[in-house]
Amino acid sequence: MLWLSRITHQPHTDDNMKVTALLIICSWLLLGSLGKPQFPEQEKDPKFWNTWAQRTLKNALTLQKLNKNKAKNLIFFLGDGMGVPTVTAARILKGQLNGQSGEETQLEMDKFPFVSLAKTYNTNAQVPDSAGTATAFLCGVKANEGTVGVSAAAVRSQCNTTEGNEVTSILRWAKDAGKAVGIVTTTRVNHATPSAAYAHSVDREWYSDSEMPAEALQAGCKDIARQLFENIPNIDVVLGGGRKYMFPKNKSDVEYPNILKHSGTRKDGRNLVQEWTDRMKDKKGHYVWNKKQLLSLNPSNVDYLLGLFEPGDLTYDLERNTDSDPSLTEMVEIAIKILRKNPSGFYLLVEGGRIDHGHHEGKAKQALYEAVEMDRAIGRAGLLTSIHDTLTIVTADHSHVFNFGGYTVRGNTIFGLAPWVSDIDQKPFTSILYGNGPGYKIVNGARENVSTIDYQENNYQAQAAVPLSMETHGGEDVAVFAKGPLAHLLHGVHEQNYIPHVMAYAACIGQNREHCLAYSGTAGLRPVFSSIAAILTATRLLC
Repeated sequence: MLWLSRITHQPHTDDNMKVTALLIICSWLLLGSLGKPQFPEQEKDPKFWNTWAQRTLKNALTLQKLNKNKAKNLIFFLGDGMGVPTVTAARILKGQLNGQSGEETQLEMDKFPFVSLAKTYNTNAQVPDSAGTATAFLCGVKANEGTVGVSAAAVRSQCNTTEGNEVTSILRWAKDAGKAVGIVTTTRVNHATPSAAYAHSVDREWYSDSEMPAEALQAGCKDIARQLFENIPNIDVVLGGGRKYMFPKNKSDVEYPNILKHSGTRKDGRNLVQEWTDRMKDKKGHYVWNKKQLLSLNPSNVDYLLGLFEPGDLTYDLERNTDSDPSLTEMVEIAIKILRKNPSGFYLLVEGGRIDHGHHEGKAKQALYEAVEMDRAIGRAGLLTSIHDTLTIVTADHSHVFNFGGYTVRGNTIFGLAPWVSDIDQKPFTSILYGNGPGYKIVNGARENVSTIDYQENNYQAQAAVPLSMETHGGEDVAVFAKGPLAHLLHGVHEQNYIPHVMAYAACIGQNREHCLAYSGTAGLRPVFSSIAAILTATRLLC
C-alpha cells in the first residue's frame, strides 16, 4: 500500500503516469469487490495468533531435551535447486492444492525441529554447480565445479588429475560399516548429485564412455555409469533414470524401441544391466524398468534392486504416466522397506533432481510441483521410520534466480498475476519471475503482455530480466532441515561440507567413532571425555 500511495500522491506531470495510477487503483478496486475474504475470519482475533504462538513455544521447549541417541538410519533428501524462495512457493502451492490459501500451510520439512543454513560456493565458484556441491554434502570436502568425488586438487576434464585426489562418500562409509545403502533420484542415476556418492570423475558429463574424449579413455579414466557398478559393487538399491548409458551403442530401448535418441550409448559394447543381473541372480537381486514391475515386488524377498525407469531423466511429475512411471514417493517407500531389513540400519540418498531442471527451463510450475512431490516423499519416509533412531536431513545443493513478489494478496494463486500493472509499460506481470533465463521475450519491441497468453500452463516460461537459453543457479545460502538423533548439531550457518560429518558422527561411521558407546538395548552417544572420566573414576575406586 505504501508503494501505491507513493504513486498516487506524487505530482503527475505525464499522461502515462495518470493512466498508470488509474489502472493501479482499478486493480485494487477490483480485488476489493470480488467478495472473497482475503484471510480467514478467525485471524482477526488476537487470541488466534497468541494461542498458535504459545502452542509453538511449548513445542520448542520440549526440544531442550536433545535426542542424543545413536542414529541407526540416515536419510538425506536433496532438493536440487530448492532454494528458500522455492521452499516458500512450494509451501503455498501445497496448501492451494489442498483448497487452502497456502501461506499458512506446513510442508513436511517445515515440521523438522532444527533448521540451519549452508554456504554453497564451490572451491572455484562463487555460484556453484551441482557436482561440486554434491561432493561437499556427500564426501565432506568442498571441490571444484563440474567434478564429483574428487578433491579441489583435481581439474575439470583433465583425466590425469584424478588419481590420488579421490574422496569417498558417506554412502561408502555406511556400506563399510555394514549398513544397507541406497540411491533414489528423479534424474539419471549417473547425474551430478547421485554420482558423487560412488564415482570419482573430473567431469560430471562423462555419463558413459561415448561422452568421454579418447585421451581420457586411453589414460584409464572410467565413465560414471561404469563406476556405479564397479566402485561399490553391492549398492543395495538404485532407482532412477539413465537406462541408455548402461547398454551397448544403438541397442534399442525396451520402452522406446523406435526412438534412436533413447538407444544405448556405450562404445565398449558392455551391457551393464545384464552384468549386474548375472551377478545378483543368486542374491535376491531384481532389475525393473516400469512401475508395475516395481510395485509387484515383495520387499521381504528383495535384497538388491536396480530400477531404471527412463533412458534419461524421469519425466516431470506433472507429465508422469501414472500407470507406467513410479513417483518419487513410491520409489522411496520401496527403497526404505528393502533397506530397513538390515539389522545394522541404512543410509539412503534421495534426490528431487528435476526441481533444478524446471527452474533452468524457466518452468516454475514444473519445478514447484517437483518440490511438492519431494515433500510428499519426505512425509512417507517419516511414516516408515522413527525419529528416535533415524536422522533425516533435507536441504538443497544450491538455489536459483527464482523469486515471487509484486505485493500479491493473501491466497493469490502462486502462478497468478501481481495485483497491479507495471508503472513503466502499463502491462500486467506474474508474481513469479526469474532474474535471467528463456522467459525473456520482446514482442513488437516491448515486453510481452502476459494477459494475452496462458501463464498458468504447465510449461509456461516465466518472464526473466536477462535473456539466456537456460536460467542460472543462485549463490545464496540454502536451508538445512534436520530431525532425529543429534539433529541439533545442524544449527547456525555452516559450510556445506559439514553435513556428512554430522551424519557420520551421529551414526558412528567414518571418522570420529571413538565417542560411541554400545549399551544393551538402545545404543547411545556420549562425548569422548565422559568415557575418559569414567575410566579415571573406576581407577581411583580400584586403587
